[in-house]
Amino acid sequence: MNNHPDNIYSELGIRPIINCQGQRTMLGGSRLKKDVFESMEAANMNWALMREVMDKASEYVARHMGVEAAYITSGCAAAMALSTAACISRKNPTYRGTLPNSKEMQNEILLQKKQRYSYDRAFTSTGGKLIYVGDETGCSKKELENSIGPNTAAIAYLVQSPPDSTILSLEETVTIGRANNLPVIADAAAQIYPIEYFLKIAQTADLVCFAGKFFGAPNSTGFVCGRKKLVDAVADQGFIAFQTQPDGQKAIGRPMKMDRQSIIALISALKSWLTMNHEDRLLRVDRMLSSIQKELNSIPHIKTSFVTTEHFYGSSTLLVEMDTEAIGKTPEDIAIELDQGDPRIWVVLPKGKFYGPEYLHFDAMPTNNFAINAHALEDGEEQIVAERIKTVLAH
Repeated sequence: MNNHPDNIYSELGIRPIINCQGQRTMLGGSRLKKDVFESMEAANMNWALMREVMDKASEYVARHMGVEAAYITSGCAAAMALSTAACISRKNPTYRGTLPNSKEMQNEILLQKKQRYSYDRAFTSTGGKLIYVGDETGCSKKELENSIGPNTAAIAYLVQSPPDSTILSLEETVTIGRANNLPVIADAAAQIYPIEYFLKIAQTADLVCFAGKFFGAPNSTGFVCGRKKLVDAVADQGFIAFQTQPDGQKAIGRPMKMDRQSIIALISALKSWLTMNHEDRLLRVDRMLSSIQKELNSIPHIKTSFVTTEHFYGSSTLLVEMDTEAIGKTPEDIAIELDQGDPRIWVVLPKGKFYGPEYLHFDAMPTNNFAINAHALEDGEEQIVAERIKTVLAH
């Protein structure tokens, strides 16, 4: 078999995608850089005791994130699920062995109702019972405090950027949690830039969960970091601890197994992300988007503009505004043609333009727009994207 990726995919009947959406699970997570890929190959050359690999790699993460402890997981959702299990069982071997059945335990996980989202399923998968606090308009300090009861195990929090002023901040939530001896589990999956912000979030809550794909690690990697006592309880729920635990007391995390290659790749990717020149990275993205913008601005009935976010990647997104009546097509029509054409390209659609459940939609974008992200593109792909979109818009 030819190892060129196009041939690998074509042999299986898969059409590769030029990714203008970003690091998404449904598109494979991340495109590994050369140094990360080489670290996986190096790890592959030798066997190692997984307990030692996990311990030393997790110590590396903790040291570089400036926290007491860390534990590497098979993604952010796994970090959230294991953190929930840890907060419920608290290293009690009898409780550990019965999860996700948690009826006799403190199993309630508080979450501000306005933060309700699809990934909160991770909190219930290992035995948590979600209790929503406040309503769709927000949540007050008093409402959260009054929701704490004898069965409360932890408080969950979705870290968002920019923050929502109608709900309690992460810092306010942590203050309430610690006043009531309750840990806060923070889902900070993509909060990885600016670096100072990345480190600040990691050092704020009791258990903070990140996804490795966003800083260039494999899709099936992530980590949780925070207070050592709690992180140790997370490790007690992991696939390595499972091997040494007696029957009836085994951890729930055995299905969330990792290989040594992925653990080492996460370390390599984290090191690269923390030390890279991010100004150069952002300039590269802007150069690509400017190239696409120049081509699209020559098309009648099209306007383009840049939107920049402070956090996440800190990079710009190119918004493409269409006069849909004059062009005779909608953003969804454009997405369908780009998907069905050659090469296959995926862009970002507005809310309500629903081209399949796997497609990325941006709620805040006007319905006559589509968007292009460039941080997942390889050099040269921006030219292909511009040419294909011009062709689709012109016909």
